[in-house]
Amino acid sequence: MFLETLLATLLSSQAVPAAQAVPAQPVLVAQGAPAGAGKPLVTPPTGATKAPAAQGVNPVTPAPTAKPPAAETGKPAATAPQASAPDAKPVVKTAPPMTPEVKTLVDRMQAFYEKTGDFKAGFRQDYKYKTFKRTQTSEGVVTYKKPGLMRWEYQKPSVRTFVLAGNKVYMYDPPAQSLTVASMDTSQLSASVTFLFGQGKLADEFAITKGACKDCKGTLLVLDPLKVEPRFKQVRLEVDPATAQVLKSTVVDPDGSENAISFLDLKTNVGISADSFKMDVPDDTRVDDFTKQKKQ
Repeated sequence: MFLETLLATLLSSQAVPAAQAVPAQPVLVAQGAPAGAGKPLVTPPTGATKAPAAQGVNPVTPAPTAKPPAAETGKPAATAPQASAPDAKPVVKTAPPMTPEVKTLVDRMQAFYEKTGDFKAGFRQDYKYKTFKRTQTSEGVVTYKKPGLMRWEYQKPSVRTFVLAGNKVYMYDPPAQSLTVASMDTSQLSASVTFLFGQGKLADEFAITKGACKDCKGTLLVLDPLKVEPRFKQVRLEVDPATAQVLKSTVVDPDGSENAISFLDLKTNVGISADSFKMDVPDDTRVDDFTKQKKQ
């Protein structure tokens, strides 16, 4: 899923809702030394022209586009005109009230990220494939700056860089000597991602309860979506009760696979420059820009 994971990412899948979006500065593709690396936490929406699949898994994936109309059945048309049926609306559950302990922690966590202008942290990504019964581990550094600039530098097991800027995602693969640019509808991102950017309210989209976890370093919050969510089944956030920072985010995919990202040595409001999100690539890098309309 970017964004996700996370946006991502990713994140699953950046990275503010469309109604609140603030135009982000474009990421400049400059020439120079190769940058770092990794897997995207956010992928382009299904309806858009997709770039070649990059290595990795996304914690947050934009919702799929609507299916095309069914084929004609061959039956004769009705003799009298019929009114069009209204579009079916997704069923939204009513969230049960949070316990005082959970509500206090969620409010503190939201406030923490709303006042965060930038952050930088190491990360460890463990993706557990349920079908293949194996885990793939990646490591690197993530950098974020409001409004909606995010850079994932993957260092292990392979070097790759992913930059999210506004409605575009840039994917640089040094071994392949390629830079891919793709569109991404940030309005499709879940609050499970956007709250990290100070946008989106978790309580509006999820039923939030406290989970049991023997190995957790913080308090485990379990987030179950209030409406049918094709991108993921559940989100789990391990939160430091002292600082209200997210120590670990786990997104459960529809097939039961789990994408867990641990944030290490998180530092906030350190004055990160917008230049940190420029893509410096060698002169011989192939650039595939899927955001440009193809000529008919």
